[in-house]
Amino acid sequence: MTAAPSITITQVGDYVFSVDFSKALPALRVDEAEPIGGGTGPHPEQLLIAGVANCLCASLVFALGKFRQDGGGVSAEATCRIGRNDDERLRIVGVDVRITLGATAADMPRIDRVLDQFQRFCTVSESVKLGIPIAVSVRDGTGAQLT
Repeated sequence: MTAAPSITITQVGDYVFSVDFSKALPALRVDEAEPIGGGTGPHPEQLLIAGVANCLCASLVFALGKFRQDGGGVSAEATCRIGRNDDERLRIVGVDVRITLGATAADMPRIDRVLDQFQRFCTVSESVKLGIPIAVSVRDGTGAQLT
């Protein structure tokens, strides 16, 4: 079993916290979005979707390498959908991740095999989607939708 990742988070002001990842990395200042917080750093919803999108992109890069495909670079946009539960509390009710490859599908002869399995490599999205639906789409460098 791999070592469990951990962080230390410390309040530095109202809704502002410092997240310490380890001595080797700089701390990250986080805050709640306005009007609750001051919006001086990423807020929890952004951190969640950043983790999901980052893991999906890394998993896609891994799968591209596994099948010796040059994706021409990978980028993504992620959005979370917010709704209210039965108690009228705000909750994330869905995450949408739109991944774009720099290369065209025609330049990646095994792209179908890559797309068939890359999401299963992603520890974060596979875990999060047990409680929050995640919709993933992939486009190539021409904008053609691949998934």
